[in-house]
Amino acid sequence: MSSLTTQQNPADFYDFEGALSEEERKVLARTRAFMREEVQPLVAAHWAEGTFPRELIDRFRESGLVGLPYEGYGEPGPAASHLLTGMMAMEMSRVDASVATFFGVHNGLAMYAIQSGGDQEQRDRWLPGMATMETVGAFALTEPLDGSDIAAGMHTTARRDGDTWVLDGEKRWIGNATFADHVVVWARDVDDDQVKGFVVGRGTPGFEATRIEHKTSLRIVENADVELTGVRVPEADRLQNVSSFRDVAEILRATRSGVAWQALGVMIGAYELALRYATEREQFGRPLAGFQLVQDLLVKSLANITSSWGLLLQLARLQDAGTFRDEHSSLAKAHVTARMREVVAWAREIFGGNGIVLDYDVARFFADAEAIYSFEGTREMNTLIVGKAITGESAFV
Repeated sequence: MSSLTTQQNPADFYDFEGALSEEERKVLARTRAFMREEVQPLVAAHWAEGTFPRELIDRFRESGLVGLPYEGYGEPGPAASHLLTGMMAMEMSRVDASVATFFGVHNGLAMYAIQSGGDQEQRDRWLPGMATMETVGAFALTEPLDGSDIAAGMHTTARRDGDTWVLDGEKRWIGNATFADHVVVWARDVDDDQVKGFVVGRGTPGFEATRIEHKTSLRIVENADVELTGVRVPEADRLQNVSSFRDVAEILRATRSGVAWQALGVMIGAYELALRYATEREQFGRPLAGFQLVQDLLVKSLANITSSWGLLLQLARLQDAGTFRDEHSSLAKAHVTARMREVVAWAREIFGGNGIVLDYDVARFFADAEAIYSFEGTREMNTLIVGKAITGESAFV
């Protein structure tokens, strides 16, 4: 069985990690060690069983890796840069995309929704516990009948009843929802037809989350079907700074780039496995790495990694400067996930028949890439966002 043993990243051909400060490199090294020591030994068995290792929540609590983007709520000090948090997502996905997705839903989607959509009282009430993972968050947007068209097609409703709101509807593909303490639920206000956000606590009557079974990708993530039947939420738990879907889009714009970093991590993980296998596996009396066609696949993989990393490095700089736009994150998500699909396929090809066996890990990367390719906006939808930006013409139907 293959495992990550190196301290550094052999796929960093152009020394992109050198763009981090010394302190940031220490955090990245801590992330790398945590994933190698705490996560890597667990993932193959849990992926095969389709279960989430709940014990990792306690280990994340002790890691000091949670809440870093949120000044005043994570570890003492300024908020982590987008470059650091992006590379952390990459480093997690380099070992396992499912655990990276669990972390991203909590640390990205749920916490950022409260940070940007909540008022100061709400941030102070929920974020401290989430920043230490004493409480876990989820983000409920997608619905059974609405994915890419959720902005116009959201069926989940919110009805004001005095000082409370009543939520009714269904959500699908909601990561962490089966065990989350706080679920950010998006619903359409029946009075003004605008989307609003609500934080629904664990155990709230009428809220039911059922794990989706039989997945062939990101099997460790506990995605859920959520039913909301007369769920009553106090006005105090409605995100006070969200008044329309534009505010939701702002959250997605910020988190979409994190998915692109995940895709880069999956590329790197698959490439490393293939490179190691090619140097160890012999055919016709020589290592696979000694054959021209194998070297061609490895070099094309490294080129995809390197070009994607450079794109994401500049994207992070735009984010840190506060100048990035929707089309920037959309281009990154569309391009990097497409390159990821190529790399995991080439890596599996190098493994031959062994590439479909979980013991060699590459099959997990190959399968997990399909979910990352689709969520946070399909390639087609992100292409339309970029197309509108560069042509001035909207091709949305």
